Amino acid sequence: MHRDLDRVTQNSIQPTTSISIDSTDADLMAHMAAGNTAAMELLYDRYNRPVYSFAYRMLGDREHAEELLQEVFLRAWRRSSRFSDTRGSLISWLLSITHNMAIDELRKQQRRPRKAESAEPDVLLGTLHDTAPSVETQAILADRQRMVRAALAELPENQRLVLEMGYFNGLTQREISETLDVPLGTIKTRMRLGLRKLQDAVDIEALDHA
Repeated sequence: MHRDLDRVTQNSIQPTTSISIDSTDADLMAHMAAGNTAAMELLYDRYNRPVYSFAYRMLGDREHAEELLQEVFLRAWRRSSRFSDTRGSLISWLLSITHNMAIDELRKQQRRPRKAESAEPDVLLGTLHDTAPSVETQAILADRQRMVRAALAELPENQRLVLEMGYFNGLTQREISETLDVPLGTIKTRMRLGLRKLQDAVDIEALDHA
């Protein structure tokens, strides 16, 4: 791993509880939150490829993607106690971190922000519309989101993962295929099956609350 990650490894105290390559993501994250750098090394080996691939596609530069890869795992180390597998898979969480950090990097690379078409505040304000949803709409959307999250957690891991990557991380099916190194046809099948189960589960729960 990168020298910054090596430094974390050298300076951290290792818990005595054993872990292995068969440990679940949730177990490894719990160990990492307790300061076990062996857990971080296992997770790095498990997920550095998809994180790097995603970073490279966003930044378009191998050196910057490599640097971002290291920063993503350093941030994951610092925030490991915040992870909860009830809210999504670990790879989805890592790709969310990657996405946010890549956006920040792209913003830093911009020379200056684009100017607005009009510099007159009154003209700009006049073009804005109040698009905020009503309280009732917000409540409906929040309830719908809760149902989707609950239904998503019940899906098989491979179906849940592609849906999270596609709908929460904004990746295309081809990007998911390349990131996970899984054939595009397989990704399409998993997404189709997952969406069908998700729709059925949400519709059933909506009927139960009707």
